[in-house]
Amino acid sequence: MVNDLLVIAFVAAIVVFLVGTLLVPYFRSKKKKKATLSTNDSATKQMQLQAYERLILLVDRIALPNLLPRISQPGFTAKEMQLFIIDNIQQEFEYNITQQVYVNKESWHAVKSLKEQNIATVNHIANLLPEDATGIDLCRILAEFLLKDKRGVLHELVSEAISFEAKKLLQ
Repeated sequence: MVNDLLVIAFVAAIVVFLVGTLLVPYFRSKKKKKATLSTNDSATKQMQLQAYERLILLVDRIALPNLLPRISQPGFTAKEMQLFIIDNIQQEFEYNITQQVYVNKESWHAVKSLKEQNIATVNHIANLLPEDATGIDLCRILAEFLLKDKRGVLHELVSEAISFEAKKLLQ
């Protein structure tokens, strides 16, 4: 009977040893993988937050009420100013185009729509001006139009939507 107990104890010890040698590395591997995934999630979230930050900055930079005073050039014709404004909007947008990888489709679509709406507004107003209009005339009439039209606050709505998405990411 003592021999039987010794054999059972010996077999149990071998089983415990084998299970320990096989399962401990497995669980350590799972724990390490989980920690890596958690780190990756944190890094991804950080990149997404930075992308939303960049988009809010982009929206602010291409908002016509902010853009016009910043780039106003005396001596430009209305046509030159029109092209200069559109070029600035395009450059800002292209500089930030990679941010779309990190944000949701709706946020990116809102920024893209703002860009297109701003360009359309500039083109529309510029086409209404006489041939001899100056760049200052174009900027002045654009500013007046934006004060009266709901498109003048479109950039604020886009900023709020992007900010909302960024805050959701933080929760």
